Amino acid sequence: MHREYWKHPIVTIALALAIGLAVSVASAGAESPPAAAEVKIDNFTFEPQTLTVKAGTTITWMNRDDIPHTVVSTDQVFKSKPLDTDQSFTFTPTKPGTYPYFCSIHPKMTGTLIVQ
Repeated sequence: MHREYWKHPIVTIALALAIGLAVSVASAGAESPPAAAEVKIDNFTFEPQTLTVKAGTTITWMNRDDIPHTVVSTDQVFKSKPLDTDQSFTFTPTKPGTYPYFCSIHPKMTGTLIVQ
């Protein structure tokens, strides 16, 4: 066989296609999972009290307290039903901004969600 067979146009095209397919498959497998964050509700507090996330991050508020609480943004962008112990509420913000929130049952409980 000729030593310079790799210079043949068909071999070059086949090699380029194979490399392109390998890169495409590797890129498809490299997709990162959606971002997630959690806020714990316990002892009449939101922890962390201020959470900074990127737009598209799913935030879950989990009630670990032994009484019901809610999660309500002051501008009504998100609002949970009363959450009993071990119940959760999720919200995925799409727009950057600062979203102060509180518990409508216990209004002194406050938190801030910052979306970048």
